[in-house]
Order: sequence, then structure tokens, then C-alpha cells
Amino acid sequence: MVDADGKQLGVMLLQNAFQLAMERGLDLVQVTEKVEPPVCRIIDYGKYLYTLQKKERGEKEKKGGEVKGIRLGFNIAPHDLEIKAKLAEKFLNGGNKVRVEMRLRGRENLFSGVAKEKMYKFLETIQASTEVKIEKDIRKEPRGFTMIISK
Repeated sequence: MVDADGKQLGVMLLQNAFQLAMERGLDLVQVTEKVEPPVCRIIDYGKYLYTLQKKERGEKEKKGGEVKGIRLGFNIAPHDLEIKAKLAEKFLNGGNKVRVEMRLRGRENLFSGVAKEKMYKFLETIQASTEVKIEKDIRKEPRGFTMIISK
């Protein structure tokens, strides 16, 4: 038996443990059943669940956010490429990862080398202002190219 403050109260009967928890206005929670006798703790169960949820939310935030997407066209102009690069920087500074896609349609698939060069040019544009780490390098997919970058 463990107290709400973390003090060990020793081995006691279940009825005595319930009585002690009721006197303090707290709940009796079984921590583990694998040990003989099972370990129980006197805590406020609602507060315990709240702290677990809060801890879980904090861990999600530390993981790096979500994956944002940017789609480039095959015939994208240099100025438009710069605008997309600024948008990607904004996502990266917000703690997110960025998936950069270039969709190829029809005859554009024949010029996959040119498309790959434009993806590298986009990457150079971003790296000129911020440090970028490539998580997944440029990869050919059935309908174009994709890569994932992070800060």
C-alpha cells in the first residue's frame, strides 16, 4: 500500500485500505497485480487521469508536429518557386515537416529529369535561407516525385 504522498504504508487488508481511502476522500487504485500481494495506491483518480492526458499531449507536441504538403507544377515559374519556398520555410519554422510533391501528367512523365532538377532547385532555394534536413530523398512515384524535409 502506497500513500498519496508516496509513503509506503505496508501490507494491509483490502477493507482497511478502502477505509483509509474513504477517510481521506481519495480513491484506491491497483497499480500492479503481477506481484503478490498486489500493489495499491491512494490517489485522486480524476486528477491522475488529467495529468496522464496532459503528459500525452506534451509528448505529441515534442514529436515535431504534422506533415504539411506543398505541390509544385512541372511548368512552375522561378518566382512561384520562391513563393512556395517561403511557404515551406514558414511550415518548417512552425516545427512541421514538409512533403514536397511534383505531379507529372501525360507527356510530362517523359521529362522526369527536368522535373527532378526543379525539385533540387526548390531545395537549394530553401537551403539558401534556413538549414534543412532531408528525411526522405527525392523519390519517383507513379505520378511524379516526392520528398520530405524537416528542420
